[in-house]
Amino acid sequence: MGYLYHPFQWGALSRKLVLLDKKQGDVNGDGMLDNVYLIGNTEGSPGIFADHITIVIQDGKSNRNTTVQLQNNAGYNARLFLGDFDKDNTLDILVSINTGGSGGYGIFYIYSFKNNNLRELFNFEKYNQDYKFHVDYKDMYKVDVGSPTLDMLFTLDISYKGYDYLSQYYNENGKLKNPIKGEVLALGSLFPIVINERGMNYDLLALQRIIGTSNSDTLGYVVNLLTWHGTKFISSHLSVSIKGTKLITHF
Repeated sequence: MGYLYHPFQWGALSRKLVLLDKKQGDVNGDGMLDNVYLIGNTEGSPGIFADHITIVIQDGKSNRNTTVQLQNNAGYNARLFLGDFDKDNTLDILVSINTGGSGGYGIFYIYSFKNNNLRELFNFEKYNQDYKFHVDYKDMYKVDVGSPTLDMLFTLDISYKGYDYLSQYYNENGKLKNPIKGEVLALGSLFPIVINERGMNYDLLALQRIIGTSNSDTLGYVVNLLTWHGTKFISSHLSVSIKGTKLITHF
């Protein structure tokens, strides 16, 4: 589980705990607006690094406070978003935290608090475990990106990389010198999006960076559209995007 939760006492706040973000909406389904706070321990501006990041849910009717203590609770730019992800007509709570560093990884949790019952809908660690990818360089300047989970294969053309790059791995006839593997990094971005405007339920757009032999060598991105299906999010559309190159015309 990605959380622990218990009644919250404002008097227990340390002087170093500050408000990182705040949203208002009905998250328990009783028709009253609730306050959702994101607090954390930081030595400087809330936009900088914070740890002990915690969600506080204040019931709009009783003013009773409940905390959600995140398992991974340290990072940058911690923020909240309220939206209905599980299609029960009650707002859910998305918390997003940047980890910093060259990998560009993110920490993401989504919780339902309907009827004052906390339920985890999304956990970034479980997502990373469920969605694994293989990245293999192939002859003729191609790279295969495969998803065993979804039984899908994408092929990237990296011929645009130029001689200095390609000559490291390929002979002049386009054949690989040695087997080369890349990698799809862990979840980096998670965006709530509305696909069906009539329903106003939110889906999730998950982005993961595809790299070659080093972290600085970005080949493209895995784009995974996640939709709530009964008891969990499922992949409803998986694609791969690549960076564009300059348009060269032969006319």
